[in-house]
Amino acid sequence: MTLRQIVLDTETTGLSAENGDRIIEIGCVELLNRKLTGNNLHHYVNPERDSHEDALKVHGISNEFLRDKPKFAAIAEELVAYLRDAEIIIHNAPFDVGFLNKEFERLGLPAVKSLVGGVLDTLVMAKEMFPGKRNGLDALCDRLGVDNSGRTLHGALLDAELLADVYINMTRGQDALLIEVAESAGEGSAVEQLDLSRFELPVLRANDQEAQAHAAVLADLDKASKGKTVWRLSESV
Repeated sequence: MTLRQIVLDTETTGLSAENGDRIIEIGCVELLNRKLTGNNLHHYVNPERDSHEDALKVHGISNEFLRDKPKFAAIAEELVAYLRDAEIIIHNAPFDVGFLNKEFERLGLPAVKSLVGGVLDTLVMAKEMFPGKRNGLDALCDRLGVDNSGRTLHGALLDAELLADVYINMTRGQDALLIEVAESAGEGSAVEQLDLSRFELPVLRANDQEAQAHAAVLADLDKASKGKTVWRLSESV
């Protein structure tokens, strides 16, 4: 069965959909079986109102730039068809889903969760994986080795692309071998979960040169800690 996921991000005129703030940009990146397909969706939207000054500092999208862009009603049908039945991946999902729901409500469309196959919040995932740490998108990019050097301002499509890389890295885990086997087996094939215990793994012992280099490193560590290294302490017990 093909797993279709859409990584989604929005930029808005402000922070409160309930108080009339609107979506000004939406960026979506498609994953099929955890692989980028290039079938992305990106629109700038005329919000029919100006952005708050603080929001402008975040996304840098001027009110003038948006004047001739399509209104949300003009892109809604395409967006709904694109999202339908997919699992949606969003960082801080309540924010973006709240804005989408408000836009859909204005047009008499159903709420996001009734259209899609599920909503996955990577901020919730990150807080569980890295408790007590900063878990914004930039922090996760730094922690997971995702290149975000092109991100000087927030942009919906760029942020969705970065989040796709972050999500793949966050969920790679120890199932990478099984994923590779599943992909190589082809769609519809039965996949055997490999029991690694049935393989006899060779033991590669260090040669004399490697053993001497290792001993030298341990000696340097022992000297730097003034004899308080773990192996010295355990020898004295």
